[in-house]
Amino acid sequence: MPQILPDFSNSVKLKYVKLGYQYLAKHMLTFLLIPIMAGITMEVLRLGPDEIIKIWQSLHFDLVQVLCSSFLIIFIATVYFMSKPRSIYLVDYACYKPPVTFRVPYSTFMEHSRLNLKNNPKSVDFQMRILERSGLGEETCLPPAIHYIPPTPTMEASRYEAELVIFSAIDSLMEKTGIKAKDIDILIVNCSLFSPTPSLSAMVVNKYKLRSNIKSFNLSGMGCSAGVISIDLARDLLQVHPNSNALVVSTEIITPNYYQGKERAMLLPNCLFRMGGAAILLSNKRRDRSRAKYRLVHIVRTHKGADDKAYRCVFEEEDREGKVGISLSKDLMVIAGEALKSNITTIGPLVLPASEQLLFLFTLIGRKIFNPKWKPYIPDFKQAFEHFCIHAGGRAVIDELQKNLQLSAEHVEASRMTLHRFGNTSSSSLWYEMSYLEAKGRMKKGDRIWQIAFGSGFKCNSAVWKCNRTVKTPTDGPWNDCIQKYPVHIPEIVKL
Repeated sequence: MPQILPDFSNSVKLKYVKLGYQYLAKHMLTFLLIPIMAGITMEVLRLGPDEIIKIWQSLHFDLVQVLCSSFLIIFIATVYFMSKPRSIYLVDYACYKPPVTFRVPYSTFMEHSRLNLKNNPKSVDFQMRILERSGLGEETCLPPAIHYIPPTPTMEASRYEAELVIFSAIDSLMEKTGIKAKDIDILIVNCSLFSPTPSLSAMVVNKYKLRSNIKSFNLSGMGCSAGVISIDLARDLLQVHPNSNALVVSTEIITPNYYQGKERAMLLPNCLFRMGGAAILLSNKRRDRSRAKYRLVHIVRTHKGADDKAYRCVFEEEDREGKVGISLSKDLMVIAGEALKSNITTIGPLVLPASEQLLFLFTLIGRKIFNPKWKPYIPDFKQAFEHFCIHAGGRAVIDELQKNLQLSAEHVEASRMTLHRFGNTSSSSLWYEMSYLEAKGRMKKGDRIWQIAFGSGFKCNSAVWKCNRTVKTPTDGPWNDCIQKYPVHIPEIVKL
């Protein structure tokens, strides 16, 4: 009878084996240098002090050699520090909080849908099924023009919403940071679907009487990931303009985009998108280092082309035990997955510890040489980041990223609660999530944050921040009146 092998998993704590491997990989260079340093030390001890003094006296240095060596060292140091990128600091940010009067509970939303789409009962039923599974709560908000029956998505109403959201966020930011309009050197405003003339950036310049030589940019048509694109643009500008401040405003104006037709893919945003906006102050000034909340570490932008089929099939209906369910299109999720994979491949070597990079490399080599059917190794990004801010575009997006990145419920808590409380606020959702983490008192000095944004195109953009100082629990902000009740349980389906 063959001998039964002992259960290795029970006899050895694999957890500690993995920790030992991680420690070994992290300090590999140290372990290699120890025997070399030990050998040099033993050789020095063997020679004795008299021989060491003779060797030193045998070396001849003249003035020319000393001057040339000093000049070379100074030149190399100057080139290094001149070519080193400037540090970009996030001094502070502010999120717009809509008033209670703009609130849209489920009952109000469905009642207005039945009145506005009374000739399309199937569209009403579709919106109800989407809302039941959306993960949104009862306190999300829509602008005043959408509350009317019928809605009045006029240019004037759209301008009103833009002024309300953008000016409120900027006013709050100026109050928090004490910055004055004359101190702003760069202005970037991103709003995808509302691009009027004069532009939104011109509206801000006129309102706050910003300097005539300000560098102003207005980004449109870039989807929900435009917030990270704006940060990337600000970073590039701050690299070439020393001693400068950059104001970044991220928002999406809902008023002109309310849809009342029969195309279901167009009805989906009605159920998910809500009011929101954020104003962010960036600086490359060294004196702002001590008061800044975060420092920008990396930005990665990837783009995967999506065909027309994926755009039109934003959702698909499935028959589950006789009941019709709704989920994101598999085509769209495949494209989103490809964009995420490209982003991970780029950002992985920048942030992952050596242990994870080696495992990823060995798995990749094994699939190429030995067996292509080997399951690809998904790096453990929890070793590189303490916090994750995943774009709150919808429940399915958060679910997919949680599964693919093997994250815990706490890691995606900020994203789920932001979706529940504020809805999909497009490019500004990442900042509501950062604010949630601060309101929970979780931001400690040295913590690393990974912001992941998805947008049309299909884009996957991400930013990595490092907490500059322990952030005190704020007494203001979008969560100040409700953070004590979060996190809340979000059921799979809310029957309406």
